[in-house]
Amino acid sequence: MEYQDYYAVLGVPRTASQTDIKKAFRKAARKHHPDTNTGDTESERQFKAVNEANAVLSDPKKRELYDRLGKDWEAYARAGATAGAGTAGRAGTAGAPYGGFAGGGPQGGGNVRYEFHTSGDAGGFSDFFNAFFAGASEPVAGTGPGRGRRPTGGPTFEDILAGMGLAGADPGGAGTSTGSRPRTPTTTPRPTAEAVAEIDLDEAFHGTTRLVEVDGKRLEVTIPPGAGTGTRVRVRGKAPGGGDLFVVVREQPDPVFTRKGADLERELPLTLGEALLGADVPVESPKGRVLLTIPAGTQNGRIFRLRGRGLPRVKGDGHGDLLVRTRIVVPTDLSDDARDAADRFIDLVNQPDPRTRER
Repeated sequence: MEYQDYYAVLGVPRTASQTDIKKAFRKAARKHHPDTNTGDTESERQFKAVNEANAVLSDPKKRELYDRLGKDWEAYARAGATAGAGTAGRAGTAGAPYGGFAGGGPQGGGNVRYEFHTSGDAGGFSDFFNAFFAGASEPVAGTGPGRGRRPTGGPTFEDILAGMGLAGADPGGAGTSTGSRPRTPTTTPRPTAEAVAEIDLDEAFHGTTRLVEVDGKRLEVTIPPGAGTGTRVRVRGKAPGGGDLFVVVREQPDPVFTRKGADLERELPLTLGEALLGADVPVESPKGRVLLTIPAGTQNGRIFRLRGRGLPRVKGDGHGDLLVRTRIVVPTDLSDDARDAADRFIDLVNQPDPRTRER
């Protein structure tokens, strides 16, 4: 059973944050995904290794346990077997190492999944993973062929430490004795899964749907109007193992509009004549075209607020606003006649120096 350096698999240091681990996992998963490496057995192996590393390092309890094990895992494995065999009242069941930290299989612990799915069976993981994190055990007598699961009450982390002659060590570092401390039953949380849905501004305005594949099944997930980057759509009970699936929205930048919550901002180019003399100028918005009245003498950078022309509010009624910022475009490449006319116009206007306030 070969020791797995999960940090090396993901290419991160042992001090990496959860955010760094998540980014490294997504990058490696995309690189080695079977859909983009059809028939490549090495990529398939790397893909499994990447998912196994993420299944441990993205779960704080499993990561802490893995960091404690290090390359001394063989001693821990032997101690786990001793603790399991020497526990009274558990006849007929072989002890599973670190049973008290069983994560419910490779999908457990709230691991982030980049639109990746498995059958929920730990068989695709290494023997090292199964021995310490998947909660696997030897077949239980009377259950028929195949692998059984250690029932509640199997050897805990304290049992294993006792088998190594380290009784009294506390997993949390408190150093209290475990001999007389009653064990509190714990409930393993249901596993969850995540997928990413990229949308554009039009889809954010009207809402849309995305197909997500989980355990070989294609699910249609509805993205509500007004959703944006960071919005999490929850689909109850559709993750492997009966947990919830979370679809995280990522909105692509728009070339015209800038989003701020439910409000939108955009620039509106104006000709010199429209700014000087005023005009009704068409403005495109997600809700369609609207005529905006530009008063005579409008300055560059003036902002007009078009109420209710923004995006729907995900929580609450109505829409946000559209903020229109003017940008006056001055004509260039004037002809001689146009330049003469411009000189006469400037003389007639006799505009004061606008920089006098800066002095």
